[in-house]
Parts: sequence; structure tokens; C-alpha cells
Amino acid sequence: MTDATTLHAAFAGHIAAALDALEAAGTLPPGLNRANVAVEPPRDSSHGDLATNAAMVLAKPAGTNPRALAEALVGELTKLPEVTSAEIAGPGFINLRIDASAWLTELRAIAALGGDYGRSAMGSGKMVNVEYVSANPTGPMHMGHCRGAVVGDALATLLEFAGHKVTREYYVNDAGGQVDVLARSVHMRYREALGEDVGNIPEGLYPGEYLVQVAQELAAEFGDKYTSAPESDWLAPFRTRAVAAMLVMIKADLALLGIHHDLFSSEAELQAAGKPEEAEAWLRAHDLVYDGVLEAPKGKTIEDWEPVELPLFRSTKFGDDQDRPIRKSDGSWTYFGADLAYHFQKAEKADALVDIWGADHAGTVKRIKAAVAALTLGAGKEKPFEIKIVQMVQLLRNGEPVKMSKRSGNFVTLADVVQEVGKDVVRFTMLTRKPEAQMDFDFAKVVEASKDNPVFYVQYAHARIRSTLRKGAEAGFAPSDAAIERLGEEELELIKLGAQFPRLIEAAAAAREPHRVAFYLYELAGALHAYWNVGNDRPEKRFIVAQDADLTGARLYLAAQIGQLIKNGLALLGVEAVEEM
Repeated sequence: MTDATTLHAAFAGHIAAALDALEAAGTLPPGLNRANVAVEPPRDSSHGDLATNAAMVLAKPAGTNPRALAEALVGELTKLPEVTSAEIAGPGFINLRIDASAWLTELRAIAALGGDYGRSAMGSGKMVNVEYVSANPTGPMHMGHCRGAVVGDALATLLEFAGHKVTREYYVNDAGGQVDVLARSVHMRYREALGEDVGNIPEGLYPGEYLVQVAQELAAEFGDKYTSAPESDWLAPFRTRAVAAMLVMIKADLALLGIHHDLFSSEAELQAAGKPEEAEAWLRAHDLVYDGVLEAPKGKTIEDWEPVELPLFRSTKFGDDQDRPIRKSDGSWTYFGADLAYHFQKAEKADALVDIWGADHAGTVKRIKAAVAALTLGAGKEKPFEIKIVQMVQLLRNGEPVKMSKRSGNFVTLADVVQEVGKDVVRFTMLTRKPEAQMDFDFAKVVEASKDNPVFYVQYAHARIRSTLRKGAEAGFAPSDAAIERLGEEELELIKLGAQFPRLIEAAAAAREPHRVAFYLYELAGALHAYWNVGNDRPEKRFIVAQDADLTGARLYLAAQIGQLIKNGLALLGVEAVEEM
């Protein structure tokens, strides 16, 4: 399917054709940039079915009056048989009303395309690298990682549906001090596994019981070879084995959410391959890294701070507050230096990059954006790069903070949460707020059967439709488009909302905002439930009207397509469309 099959895209084409006609007539000069011309539902549905800002956007560069241009455009648009009226609002917006037949044609398109309805060619096959989760490989996933994991995974699926090729990537920070701490923690558990009383785990090491198994495996393999050996003998092998074990655990935890990455990139391997040196050499060759001294930290004087010459990236040239060191005084790479090289590697293979980061990384956004701008510009073209900041999730139970997990040491594991409420509840709930907004996850509320619980509300809409279709079949009725012209205004309103799905997909993909899909599904579910409630009060408005087979077939056909839309949207979020509740 291409996006040209949808009603909204078709009208974008109609408006483009109308503008072409005005150019041919000399009303508009040729070659105007139409990138900001939009076709969308008006904010107030009483104003019409579709609206366009074409006259407002193009009037100034065309050197004409917006309203005059709108009048000329209306003259072209009213020639279309499906346009019943075209009205100018305010200084030049155009509101269009569309004949019912066009909406019924769109309903048939939903039925014909099924799971592909809304799929778009917008991405043109361009490769987008979406990096998400990338938690330090020091233990199991916890709920602090969950939200970013779901946002990243849903975004990757959304981008694929919108016509992009996508690489789902996890960056393994296995070269920093935290994995040395992990190795030391495992060594202590290893000694414990061999019968030594190690007492309480010292502060600064990882106390979680999840390290016991890998320690036992090491004890079985090496015996007491490393119990009294110097750290230099065992640190590297213990680090390698511990990280590998943690990644197995992390992948298993993510699989509980239906999340699978295409690529796990190792920071240690990146450094061993000389990528940071390669990035530094390129930047120095282009005068983007120089040796200099950082300004004294705030509150420090020359007496308590020793200035050291370091290699500095010209981050300020790309909008950052200050230039940033890429190496430490001992010559090792700063976190930024290693991260810069990692993004250099990613940018070699992708047309665009998206990083999903936790709120604790917000302070480094400017510098890494500056680095990517410099490195990709050097490749001949600056590549789009976006960082989405995801706020933490506060876990509650009936409004009270949830106690920590003994197994993990100091956090609630993702596995425990999924086991209690289920994958679908976790995934959908993580997308019910914008990622940059704070979120409460209350175990009691997320399983509540009420309109206030979006997960239930949307799932129930699909289950309600499936139940209606089963009841219709039991009574001898089947969905049919033979008499859909009999659908009335209430039904048409449902179709109009459903027909926004393809446009919603493209807008959400362009903005890198998968939560828009969840918001839309909640609105669509609300419209379905509202229509259902009309039938409770007015029997002639029910989906199944026993004495009228044609009308029943048409309404069941409508119900089936709304159900298909909900199913398509939920699939993008990685959530099952349940058959019954």
C-alpha cells in the first residue's frame, strides 16, 4: 500500500493539483516551496471535514493577499465532485466538507487493506537507527529502564510502518568503571560460593542476589584458583563473564515485554577497534579538536584546582555552552569521547539517528548533538539526530510507594512487574503520557476496569466489537458493505475519526512520538463506546437490528473496520487486541 490510497493523502494531492492549476493560470508564480502546506481535520468539527492552510502559507512568498489566494483555490477545489462546500475562514484558511460517498469509500479501503491500512511510504526506505534502553550491563532490568524501552520499541515499529528501514540498537557500556565494580561484586560472590563467609556486601559493590548464579558457575569452572589471586589476574575474565551473564538476563527481561534488538554494540569492542582515535583524528584534521585548558569549575580558585591541558572538542561551534574534553588527564577516554565515537560509527550506516535517554542524561544532550552535527557534516551532509528524554516512573500501589526488591538489592525488577500485571498493560501504560512528562504507575489503577484506565478502555472497545460480531454471526448476520449507504450521521462521524489513522501515523512518525498512537486509540475507543451507549437508549441505533438485515450488515461492517483500526494501532504499540474480556 502507498499513502496515496487514503482520503487525507488524496486531498493533499487534490490541493497540489489545484495549486498547479493556479500556477498554470499565472495566479501563482512557479517554484514556490509547498513543504508547509497541510491538510488536516479542523480543530472544530462543526467547521467542516478537512482544512488547509495553503493560502496562508503561500500568499506572502507569492506576493499576494491570503484571502484572494484562498478564493482562487476555492474555485479549483469546488470542481471536485466529492467536495460539497469550500469556505474561507479568518484571513485565509479553507474548510472543506466532503460528500458521504467519499467516507464510505474510505471505509471500504480499511476493509480491503486490513492490517496494512495506515501503512505509509513516507520514509522512502531511509535507514533510521533507534538506540534505546542501553542500560549498564550490571543487573536485571528495572522499571527505571522500562519506559524508555517501550517508547523506543514502539517508535521503531512506527517508523517501519511509515516506510523507514530501522535498526534497533542497544549500546553496551562495558568499558567503564561500573563493569569493574560488577566484576569485583561477582568475585566476592564467587568466594562465597566456595564456602567463604564474606559477611555483608560492602557499600559500593552490587548486592543483588542475581549475581549468585554466575558466581557459582565460575566457582564450578575455576575452583579456588582466584580466591586469593591478585585482582590483576581475575578482573578481566570475571568482567567478561559477568557482562555476558548480565546481557543474557537483560535480553530475557526485555523479551518479557516483547522487545528484541537487532544489534548490541559493545563500548569495549568500539575502543579496541580504535574508533575513538579515528573520530579524534578526523576532528583534529578539521580543526574541531584542539589542546586547551578548561575553565575552573564554579567556586574553585587556582589554589584548589590545577589546570590541565586536555584535547577539547569545539562543541561551542555547534551550539553547546562550552568546549568538551574527549580524554581525561591520564589519556583515557571520557564518557563523552567514547560516546562521540559510538555515534560516529552509527552515523556511517544510518540516514538518521534517534536516541532514547533517561532523564539523568539530559545534561549531555547539547554536547552529543554538537558532536553528531560535526561528524555527520564531515561525511558530506548533516544527518538528522534526535534525542528523546524519558522521565522516570514512580511505582505505587493504591497510591503508596512500592517497596524495593530483595533480589535486586535496591530496585523493583521489570520481570516482577510484567509477571503481576502483564506485558500489554505495561506497554500501553508507558505510552499514555508524553515521555518527557512524569509518570505514576499504580498497580491497582493499571488493572482497573474503568474509563479512567486507558489500557482497559481501548482493549474493551476491541473486545466489545469482536463480541458483537460473534453475536451477529450467531443470529445469522455477517458484515456487509452492500447497504453501507444507509449508515447515518453518527456512523459517519466514526468513519471520519477512523480515516484519520493514516495521517496520524505519518505525523507521529515524523515527530518521533509513538504516544500519539495511544492517544488516538483512546479517542477512537471513546467514540465507539459513545456510539454503543446511544444504542442502549435507542434500540434502532444498535449494531444488530434483528428486523433489518441490510442495516445490521452495514453496521457490523463498520464495527469490523473500527476493530481493525484498533488492532492496527495496538500492534504498533506491541499490544495484543484481545478477543474478549
